[in-house]
Amino acid sequence: MTTLPRSTVLATACATFMAMSTTHAAEAATALTLYRSDSAALFASTGDGSVGDGHAVVREQRTLQLKAGTQDVSVGDLPLYLDPEAIALSFANDRARVISQRLLLGQGNEAALAGLVGREITVLGDNGESLAQGTLLRAGSGLLVKGALGNTLVHDYAAVRSSGDDFPTGSSLRLRVDATRAGTATAVLSYPTGGLGWRAAYVATLQPGGTCRMAFESRASIANRSGRDWRNATVELVAGEPSFAKAGAPRPMMAMARGYKAEAADMPQQSALGDYRLYTLPQPVDLPDGSVSQVPLYTTRTLACERTALYENGNAWTPPEPMLSPDFNIGGGNTIESTLRFTAFDSLPAGYLRVLGNDARGTPQFLGEGRIEDTPKGSDATLTLGTAFDLRAERERTSFKLDKSARTMDEAFRITLTNAGESARVVTVREHPSRWREWTLASSSVKPSKQSPDVLEFRVNVPPGGKATLDYAVHYRWAADQ
Repeated sequence: MTTLPRSTVLATACATFMAMSTTHAAEAATALTLYRSDSAALFASTGDGSVGDGHAVVREQRTLQLKAGTQDVSVGDLPLYLDPEAIALSFANDRARVISQRLLLGQGNEAALAGLVGREITVLGDNGESLAQGTLLRAGSGLLVKGALGNTLVHDYAAVRSSGDDFPTGSSLRLRVDATRAGTATAVLSYPTGGLGWRAAYVATLQPGGTCRMAFESRASIANRSGRDWRNATVELVAGEPSFAKAGAPRPMMAMARGYKAEAADMPQQSALGDYRLYTLPQPVDLPDGSVSQVPLYTTRTLACERTALYENGNAWTPPEPMLSPDFNIGGGNTIESTLRFTAFDSLPAGYLRVLGNDARGTPQFLGEGRIEDTPKGSDATLTLGTAFDLRAERERTSFKLDKSARTMDEAFRITLTNAGESARVVTVREHPSRWREWTLASSSVKPSKQSPDVLEFRVNVPPGGKATLDYAVHYRWAADQ
C-alpha cells in the first residue's frame, strides 16, 4: 500500500459514476412522515451546516444491480442523523435477503465523500495529476482507494473525480446481500432520521370595526437540515407528542407569500394515527437541504375573537397552609397586557401565531406573536400580544387584619388604572386570592365578572385621559387542624 503526503486542501467532488455493486439514488417517490419539532436551530434562518433535531421516518425505493450469490453493496445519499438500529431494507418478491448491514456516518471533512464508498473514482492533486484511481474503500482520515496496483491511502489531494449524473451525499449503508439471481432488483429502504421536522405557523390579521374579527391563515412550516435534498417527496405530518426512549434519538423555511389563495381540494387530508393526528399533503413537494418550506394547512377564514387589556396579579397557586405574613403577595406591577382569544375552528397543531393590524393607511403592521399549544376543535386559544402603551396600573394593599384565635384574615386592595389614550378602554383586572384556599369576597366597588376558587376578575371602565379605581376586600378563614 502506497501512502502519499498530507496537505490541508479539502476534498471536492465532481459528478459520480454508478458502479455495478452500488445503488442509484431514490428513483421512485420518497415517502416522508415528519413529526412536530420546536427546535429553534432547526427553523433558524442563520447558522451553517446541518442540525440533528427533529424526527422523521423515511421510506424510499432503491434499485440495485446484483450478482447471484453473496456480495457487498453500498447504499448512499443518506441523511446525516440516522438511527443505526432502526434501518431496514427489504426486497420485492424475495429476490434477495440482507445478511448484515453497517452504517458509515457522513461526518468530518470528508463527509461529502461518504456516498462514493464502493464507487470508481480518480483522486487529483494540486496540479491536476492523478494520484490514485480505482474503487473508494474508505473516506475518513484520508482516502483509501483500491486500484489495479493495490491499495493507496491518499492524504494530500485537491479533488475527487468520477463520472455520472448524480452525487450521493451524507451517510452510506454497506450491506452484505445474498441474491437468488443476477440482475436488477428493487428494494424498499426505511429509516428514522433527525434534521427534519415541522410545526404550525399561523397569521391573524385583525379586521377594522368595533368587533374583534380576524382573517386567519394556517400553514405548516417544514424544516430540512438533514444534510440531504428531498425531491418529489410525498409528505405526511404528525401532530402530537410521541415519546422517545433513547436519549440520543432524533427529536421532534422558503417562505410562502402572504395572501396565498388555496382551494379546499389543495389542503392536507386529515386522519387519525393512534392518539395523534395525521395531515397528508395533497401533492409531492421538494425539500432542499438547508430550507424551511411552507404549505397551506387549512383554508384562510374569518374568525370571531376577543381582545382584552389584562392586569393580572398572582397565579393559581395554593399554599400548604394559611399565609399569615402581612407582606405576603403585595404585587405592584404597573403594566397592562394586550391579549387575544379565539375558539379553534378545527384541531390546531402547536405552533406560533403572528398577529397583524392595519395602521391608519390600511397597511398591515405587526402587533405581537405568541405560541399556540395543541388545541382541539372547539377549545379556546389565548395569547399575549404585548404591553398596552397608554394603560397603566397601580396596586396597593389598603388593609390587613389577622385574628389567630378566630382563625380569620381580612385583606383589602386598591387598584388604580390610568388611560392616556383618546378613547375609553375596558381593563380586565384578574386577582388570585392566594393566602388560603377558603375565602369569600367581602366587598368590591365593581361587581366581579368572574369568580372561581382561585380567581377574582373585574371589568373596569377607564375614561380617555383619565383614571378609574377598583377597591375590593377578601375574608379568609381556616379550621383548627389547618
